[in-house]
Amino acid sequence: MTAPFHKRTMAKQLLSLALTTLALSGLSLNAQAQDWPKQSIKFVVPFTAGSGTDIVARAVAEKLGTALGQPVVIENKPGAGGTIAANQVAKANPDGYTLLVHSSGHVVNPAIYPNLPYDTLNDLVGITSLASLPNVMVVSPSKGFKDVKDLIAKVKAKPDGFNYASAGTGSATHINAEKFRVAAGINATHIPFKGTPEALTETISGRIDWFFAPIVSALPLIKDGKLQVLAVGTPKRSDDLPNTPTTVEAGVPGSEYTFWVGMLAPSKTPKPVLDKLNAEVVKILNSSEFKTKLDNIGAAPMPMTSTAFNGFIKSETEGIAKLVQAAGIKAN
Repeated sequence: MTAPFHKRTMAKQLLSLALTTLALSGLSLNAQAQDWPKQSIKFVVPFTAGSGTDIVARAVAEKLGTALGQPVVIENKPGAGGTIAANQVAKANPDGYTLLVHSSGHVVNPAIYPNLPYDTLNDLVGITSLASLPNVMVVSPSKGFKDVKDLIAKVKAKPDGFNYASAGTGSATHINAEKFRVAAGINATHIPFKGTPEALTETISGRIDWFFAPIVSALPLIKDGKLQVLAVGTPKRSDDLPNTPTTVEAGVPGSEYTFWVGMLAPSKTPKPVLDKLNAEVVKILNSSEFKTKLDNIGAAPMPMTSTAFNGFIKSETEGIAKLVQAAGIKAN
């Protein structure tokens, strides 16, 4: 009787120790979330200042810094379709102080970069999507394109004579352009840049034939007459350009694309910190003041729970992989 009794006693002691350790771990995580943040927070942005992703990141950073009582600084880390910035955050200390604000280009990279130094779905965790904003198909007025159908006709008549820009291979601007190109059945040369500002400059000059630019960056140039807008890339028209058709309305079914911006963290970031970030950011996105601010730049808030956003990322990653294969997109 002694041996079984001793074993039962040992088992109870081990179970008690495990429950105590689990409870202490939970208390530690809760305490960490309550103490967080104790210092400034960094948003790593994979594109240059002035890009659509950067503008949304800065708008959120300003409000989040006020809400948390700590400054939120922006570090622009362009290059390689956003993979340099994503890798930096994926390998960062998972303490909630280094975060990634990326575009929908994030879900493209696994399909075009076969040897990524990080795992898109496992090394980074989504906090929430931030905003959706239309890309607009812009051209230089000097090009003389009447509309989308006119552009398509001219490109088909001279298949090797046209090019289009992007803010980098695999970026949201690139994927929008590829959806349009494949749906329209045309061929042209892709010219990737490090960011939206450079691509816009080259489009204005006429050296680039067309560019699917974030509306937030292109709208002032459209209003100033420096750019001509032919279509909106999203499924529905933009309130800022109510008379501009979508690419589908312009005669290219299957070309619609939604450009979104989201916030992510290293995957091992404590859940209480992630939950606190989600709660604060969603509160900002749902505020009438912030909605107005986004509306002024042609964007719309896109709040999600962390669970929903991570499911969305997985679904988008799988769907975009099919487009990458159909369009023959490859890293430079």
